[in-house]
Amino acid sequence: MCGITFHYTHAGGNSDLVEKSLGRLQHRGPDESRLLSMDKACLGHTRLSIIDLERSHQPMQTQDGRYALIYNGEIYNYAELRKQLATRWDFVTAGDTEVLLAGLVLEGERFLPRIEGMWAFALWDSATESLLLSRDRMGKKPLYYECNAAGFACASELPALRALTRDSWSEDFHSTADYFRFGYCLPGYTSWQGVFEVLPGHWLRWSPGESIKQQSYWEISLPHPELAIPNDEDLVFALEDAVRKRLVADVEVGAFLSGGIDSSLICALAQPVMNKQLKTYTIGFSDQTFDERNFAEQAARHIGTDHHAEELNNWDESHLESLLMNHLGQPFADASLLPTSLVSKLASQDVKVALSGDGGDELFGGYQRYQARLILRWYTRLPAMLRKYAESALRALPEPRAHHSRSLLKKAHLFLDIAQRYKAETPYTAPLMFHPDEYEKIFPGLSGFGHRPPKLLEETDIDDLQRMLFADTLVYLPQDILVKVDRASMAHGLETRAPLLDHKVVEIAFSQPCSNHFMLGSGKRWLKSVFADRLPASIWRRRKQGFGVPLHQWFRGELGNRLDAIVANVPEIINSDAVKKLLREHKDGRRDNGYRLWMIFVYLANRVQ
Repeated sequence: MCGITFHYTHAGGNSDLVEKSLGRLQHRGPDESRLLSMDKACLGHTRLSIIDLERSHQPMQTQDGRYALIYNGEIYNYAELRKQLATRWDFVTAGDTEVLLAGLVLEGERFLPRIEGMWAFALWDSATESLLLSRDRMGKKPLYYECNAAGFACASELPALRALTRDSWSEDFHSTADYFRFGYCLPGYTSWQGVFEVLPGHWLRWSPGESIKQQSYWEISLPHPELAIPNDEDLVFALEDAVRKRLVADVEVGAFLSGGIDSSLICALAQPVMNKQLKTYTIGFSDQTFDERNFAEQAARHIGTDHHAEELNNWDESHLESLLMNHLGQPFADASLLPTSLVSKLASQDVKVALSGDGGDELFGGYQRYQARLILRWYTRLPAMLRKYAESALRALPEPRAHHSRSLLKKAHLFLDIAQRYKAETPYTAPLMFHPDEYEKIFPGLSGFGHRPPKLLEETDIDDLQRMLFADTLVYLPQDILVKVDRASMAHGLETRAPLLDHKVVEIAFSQPCSNHFMLGSGKRWLKSVFADRLPASIWRRRKQGFGVPLHQWFRGELGNRLDAIVANVPEIINSDAVKKLLREHKDGRRDNGYRLWMIFVYLANRVQ
């Protein structure tokens, strides 16, 4: 994968800033770094060579010098597109970069729906002084921008974008409020005023003196009663084809393997079409309730992969700070960023590309919160007094420290949390980290702040579970999961590819009635049925775990002491006494506040830097 940076100033002379920005993207493209100055515009690119290793250098210009392209991504159908464009373009390289350049020059944004892959690019037209930006449909590749009186700047990561401006950035408290509600910024926004991201599935045009125009080129469609519903064979063909295309590279391809359904299925589909043993990787924990290494090893033996595993024993403050400051550039609350970075580091020692199972939970209904919503349909009908007594009895029992996949009592506590937030999460946008009453007590300075959520269907227009899948795919997936995987993997110069997020697979998944994905007690109903023969029954029966991190343990030790030391200097928006109360509850074992404390710790640690 690669890193891109662009800067236009009315005064010109901005190559020094672009050079500085490139330095902050070196991890994304350790193989090559190049810069191109074009009057008032300057483009930079760092390359991780995957296809056409000796050529396809960027920035890439047309022969007449009018257009220049910087591009981060992979186009999986580039060979097919190349044949279609060959009558109108004289190709001089063998990679996908020139195919993208040719398609954009010849057809503009109309070319985007024909592309299969992941991308973020900037195309500069020096004749008209016009810039075209775009991101892939699902938002796998990042692209941030800032437009002000001095000009326009964009880059793959926020620290690189910040290097392009001499002005200091100011905190956007609306995004801070979103962060403490959801754990990340909502689509299109960042933690900084006037700094935005190009939306997934959109293109953006900018010219000096003109307003920014941003428009969608692809949207997820929901089931339509008059259209034929794709069948099992359609899903099999689409996913097998997606895996095959993502194995195309001029370097070795490996895979992440947790032993869960999604990563195991991707590896099971990949191994038979490879001409060598697939290398697979996982990270485990000394806390057995969070450790998946045994499951991963079982899957590896069944599939026949060359498996590698390491253990994460404790949190590393310096590693966290490096990820936040050098790669994310804003608060981000998903603690699995740390093990994702470590498994990426492990894989990067052998391969430059790794397949992942990202997207399966959102598309096919794998999260436990979907099961909780099913249970809530009858739980909310119980007499209020009965629910009150049941909740009081459960809350009187100390919340277990084990992962919820290993403890029914832990699941019961988590269910109560969801039940208490039910009204606040309806209509559903994303899981809330705090109940609204608790939120107001801990973050009194953020009352009334928060961006409006992205455009989602009204609750009355769609089944509540279908809305959850829809919202998680448009909000949680691009703002949490894909951010985590991209920054963690690219920190080690590793490209990740997600076959389940092929847009044809996404469209097929969303064409199904919601009942095809869910049954009480189990999600991924259709996926399990279609691919039942590809994996042993033990993997299909596995309880959903996810890449959990033992924060409960960390905050009862060194990490809790670290938070206690910095919480005294919190900004006015946070009630320090309320935070200390959360920490006492956690250390006393009354309640597992690990994820809430982590969110606060990350925000404060980010401010200290």
